[in-house]
Amino acid sequence: MKFNTPLIRATLIRRYKRFLADCLLQDGREITAHCANPGSMMGLAEPGMTVWLEPNDDPKKKLNYGWRLVEHENGHFTGVDTSVPNRALREALEAQEIAELAAYHTVRPEVKYGDNSRIDFLLTQPGLPDCYVEIKSVTLMRQAGLAEFPDSVTKRGTKHLGELVRMTKQGHRAVMLYLVQRTDCQRFQLAADIGPAYAQAFDAAQLHGVERLVYTTRISPTEITLSAPIDMGVPDAVADAETEGD
Repeated sequence: MKFNTPLIRATLIRRYKRFLADCLLQDGREITAHCANPGSMMGLAEPGMTVWLEPNDDPKKKLNYGWRLVEHENGHFTGVDTSVPNRALREALEAQEIAELAAYHTVRPEVKYGDNSRIDFLLTQPGLPDCYVEIKSVTLMRQAGLAEFPDSVTKRGTKHLGELVRMTKQGHRAVMLYLVQRTDCQRFQLAADIGPAYAQAFDAAQLHGVERLVYTTRISPTEITLSAPIDMGVPDAVADAETEGD
C-alpha cells in the first residue's frame, strides 16, 4: 500500500486527546496532525520522536496532516495509523498473497454481521465456507524484537472475538489476523497483563475453532506492504507458570 501523498519528516511535540498531535516541521512551523490511533501508543508518543506525516489538501478534513509513522533511532519504523492494515491487507487478499487465505477470490470489506458489528473482510468462494477475517494492528514492543497486542484494554476487541466464535458455530471459517506494524519485531504474543479479558477471550476463541495468523510488514516513508508470517508465542506469565509446574 503506497501512501497517497509523499510523507514529510517532523518532530513530535505532544500527542493529546488521543487523536491530536502537535508536531514541528523541518521548516520551523508548528502544526497539528490527526492521529488515527485510539490506543495508548505506549512507547510511540514521546516528545522529541521523529515522525512522518502525510499532508493533504482535502477541504473535508479539519487537519491538513495525518500522522503515519514513527522513525526509531535504529532506523526501524512503526506504523501508527490503525486504518493502514485494512488497506494493505485488502491489496494482499485481492492478490492472493496470504497463503492461508489464497483460495478465496471474492473480498468484501466492512460487512455487517453478528450483534451490530462489521467484519473487516468477508471472503467467499464457491465450494468453500465463508471466511470472516478480523484485523488488529500491532505496535507495542516492551521487549526487544517482541511485538504485543493489545497496548490498552480493548472491550471492542474482546467483543470481536466473541463474534468470530459465533461464526464458527454457524459453520463458517473465522480468522483473527494480527498485522505487526513494526520493522524491529520478529516475534509476537498477547499482552495478557494489559488485556487479561482479551487474552481469555482469545483462548476461548481458539478452542471454538477461530484461527489466528500473524504477519509482519515492510515499512518505509513510501509504502507499507505485507512481509512474512511469524509464530505466536506464549505470554511470559503463562510460560513461567508452566515452567514452575514441571
